[in-house]
Amino acid sequence: MGVEKELELPEHGLKRTLKDLFAGAVGGVAQVLLGQPFDIVKVRLQTTQHYSSALDAASKIYKNEGALAFYKGTLTPLVGIGACVSVQFGAFHWARRAFETQNTLKKNTHELSYGQYYASGAFAGIANTALSSPIEHIRIRLQTQPHGANRLYTGPIDCMRKLSAHEGVLAGLYRGTAVTFLREAQAYGVWFTTFEYLMNADAKRNGIKRDDVSTLKVAFYGGLAGEALWIASYPFDVVKSKMQSDGFHENQKYKTMRDCFAKTWRAEGMGGFWKGIGPTLLRAMPVSAGTFATVELTMRLIN
Repeated sequence: MGVEKELELPEHGLKRTLKDLFAGAVGGVAQVLLGQPFDIVKVRLQTTQHYSSALDAASKIYKNEGALAFYKGTLTPLVGIGACVSVQFGAFHWARRAFETQNTLKKNTHELSYGQYYASGAFAGIANTALSSPIEHIRIRLQTQPHGANRLYTGPIDCMRKLSAHEGVLAGLYRGTAVTFLREAQAYGVWFTTFEYLMNADAKRNGIKRDDVSTLKVAFYGGLAGEALWIASYPFDVVKSKMQSDGFHENQKYKTMRDCFAKTWRAEGMGGFWKGIGPTLLRAMPVSAGTFATVELTMRLIN
């Protein structure tokens, strides 16, 4: 009987995957509502030279465009990021369970190595890129467009149509996807690995099951994972933002990801790859904390 218990395989199937997707979608909505004001400041700092600091950017946005400007382009991420986080958690747990099954059959243990956690997170990021690349491109265009009568797009649908009209869907709407693949794989590999390490270490230290870790600690560990995510992937994000806010045709400054890296290095040095990191890290703690706490709480309720 003991051997049979050791070889019991993890839960698979459509029902399990739908639970993961639903919990991720709920977490995604929380992520957008918490993070959007920080995100617009980050994007403005990354893509323009108009602000001396995050505080300067926030105050000028508020003064010139009003409080609602901090939620410019929110409709797209509210729908899209909800879908993205749903895919992230669904893909991560699918890959994690595949590793658990493999480990159970080969080693009589469900436990993953941290290399396997990283691979599961990177898989989640890569799976997410097909959604996140165009969604973030649209959001960046809406966040960086001129205010008032000079604005270029009336909303996300108009933006999507105009981006596709410039150079087609792949070169227009999906501009910056190559660097998005790199950012997503690194970011979510580190994000999930950090969170799982902290959760497992807490459970082991206190002699409790993982599901018994308090919600407050889940939020704290999730916040720390968010800091690790951005520190590990931020230069990729800067290049992505530059490419996705760039002009078209004769006004295009960056032809490829490599060209953008090279021109940023020549013009701004190493510091150019870290512009906007302050508000990003400030945003990462509450946003990632809220995401993981919401997902974990939702999972515990539906399970």
